[in-house]
Amino acid sequence: MADGFRLPFAVVVLVLLGSQETRTEQELRFQPVPRQRPVRLFTELELARYDGQEEGQPIYIAVKGVVFDVTSGKEFYGKGAPYNVLVGKDSTRGIAKMSLDPVDLTHDTMGLTTEELQSLDETFNNVYKAKYPIVGYTAQRILSEDGSPNPNFKPEDQPHFSIKDEF
Repeated sequence: MADGFRLPFAVVVLVLLGSQETRTEQELRFQPVPRQRPVRLFTELELARYDGQEEGQPIYIAVKGVVFDVTSGKEFYGKGAPYNVLVGKDSTRGIAKMSLDPVDLTHDTMGLTTEELQSLDETFNNVYKAKYPIVGYTAQRILSEDGSPNPNFKPEDQPHFSIKDEF
């Protein structure tokens, strides 16, 4: 009689366990996909706050108007690090020229040589886009000097940029 009781009990346990697994599978299947942190628009003043000088604060650099979180490269970009002068601003020209000279730490690409522009594109794609998450864009990339929308900005061409999600 004891064996007769064990078999139905074992069946009930298996059925309960099976239904538990099914429920867990269903819950997992219907869980929303976690969203990436949305990108944002940075003014020069806002970007300057992320210059690596404050412990525990993220470190951001803008290249070609795209703002990257380079905190994981703190040994290169943090306070006192060799490339700290590049962060907290759009350093496109400095990246293109491989220069840390303060006059080159700007977004301005006027007058760069073909080789410097090619170097900029290679570094942008093979270093920054390949290694660091995009957290935003500089206002200058999206807006004209008078604050109107930049007619050359095309959201569909921007990595990780979605009008619906970001604005």
